[in-house]
Amino acid sequence: MTVILDNPATVPAPYGDRFAHVARFDLPGGALLVLSGQVGVDDAGAVVAPGDVRAQSERIFELIGGLLAAHGATFADVMHVRTFLTDLGDLAGYGAVRSRYFAGAKPASTTVEVSRLFLDGAVLEVEVTAAVTRS
Repeated sequence: MTVILDNPATVPAPYGDRFAHVARFDLPGGALLVLSGQVGVDDAGAVVAPGDVRAQSERIFELIGGLLAAHGATFADVMHVRTFLTDLGDLAGYGAVRSRYFAGAKPASTTVEVSRLFLDGAVLEVEVTAAVTRS
């Protein structure tokens, strides 16, 4: 098994350059991708639309899509989604955006409410695990 820790150029560098965006485990027949939690930040690392769950959700899924694509994956390859919301009252807004990215079979999912996230104004963080098969 080969492990690659990666920060693809398709998305902004991780906050403070403290972690890898993707841990890729190359296995016979494919790869397992474990993505770090993503928050809605612009290319300079500033929170987009502080407090706006829909705008941040859009940006988060844009970032996740870029990370997946950099490793030959799509949202159809996502097996599990973990979501951290600062207010479960925002679940419907987040869900409306998320549902557009998972039109087919729905991945396994965990959603929890947390008291806060590491960036002021960020209202959710999303991490995914995906499996990519070699063709």
